[in-house]
Order: sequence, then structure tokens, then C-alpha cells
Amino acid sequence: MASPDPSAHRGAPLPSALGAWHRRPQPPARPEPAPAPGPRPAASGLPTVEEVSAGGVVVREHDGGLEVAIIARYNRGGRLEWCLPKGHPEGVEDHRQAAVREVEEETGIAGDILEPLGAIDYWFTVSRHRVHKTVHHFLLRATGGELTTENDPDHEAVDVAWVRLEDVARRLSFANERRIVDLARQVVDRHFPPGPARGPRP
Repeated sequence: MASPDPSAHRGAPLPSALGAWHRRPQPPARPEPAPAPGPRPAASGLPTVEEVSAGGVVVREHDGGLEVAIIARYNRGGRLEWCLPKGHPEGVEDHRQAAVREVEEETGIAGDILEPLGAIDYWFTVSRHRVHKTVHHFLLRATGGELTTENDPDHEAVDVAWVRLEDVARRLSFANERRIVDLARQVVDRHFPPGPARGPRP
């Protein structure tokens, strides 16, 4: 996973005060034809491929608070990264179905979707193309299961942990996923009301 690709923007240079005296007006440039539909080469000259994944923030009530299941995986450079569970839809799955399945496969925890949390997108490059990936995230209530990575068919998850909701952002490796957790914290009280069992939200 990579960070979002910043788009560079350069303003037009100001005309030279000396050269402006002898510059003749130029006819307006003719607009270029619109590009044909289909994959477009990126700035690097590589074609762009669109990918979609789904996953989310699966929450359980535990020991007077709320916890979120997150996974660890190694990136292409061999560095361990903590992230939210997610993966590609299979067959005719929609985003919600894919999120529920991927969360259970990567964490061992079954869950029901409570509401969408939005999508993030980012870019990364592989050998012959650039990938523009969009990940749809949902808030889920844990309904059963035990933490395990043994059910991950791709064997990408190498560790899994329950982390207190208020501590998750500090554990996650990517800023865009930390923003998803912030959104989850804004709406979580609608589904897990604070009370004597939970205490006030941190």
C-alpha cells in the first residue's frame, strides 16, 4: 500500500517586463481533441489500472470499552504495516458483502455492517503499470469468531490484534486509514451507546 500520489501543479510564469514590449499577440491555441475512452498512460508513461477493495472497522464491546480488530502485513519492501482488513470483491459480491467476508477472512471475526464510512483512494506502481486503488470502508459490529489469520486465503495477514478504539489511530500505518477510524469514532455512539457498562467515551 502506498500513500496518495500528490498532484503537482505549477502556475504559469509571469511575462518578462522587457520582452513584453515587442511581443506580438498570438492567436488562441486550438483545443486538443478529447482522449479516447479506456486506460490512459500516467505521467510516467505507464498505463493506469483501476482496482477496488472493501473492508472496514469491526468493533466489539469489551471490558468497559470498545475495541477494533486490525491486521499486520508486510509491504513490498518487507516492512511490517498495521492496517484495516480489506480485499477485492469476488464474483458478484457488492462492496458490503466483500467487506464482511474480507474482515472475517483476515481477522477471524464475523461482523454485521452498521453503516458506510466512506472510501479512500491511492496510487502505487508495479512492474508494468500504475494502480489507482479505491477502498470502500464500513463500520461493523463483531458478532462472533476468534482472532486468527489462518483463514486468510492469500496469507497476507501475518498478525491480528484487538486494539482499544481510542488507540487504533496510533497503531495504524497510514494516514488515510486513520481518517477512516476518526469517522468511525464520530458515529460509533449511535450503535454502541455509552452507559454504565462502557463508561463515557474517551
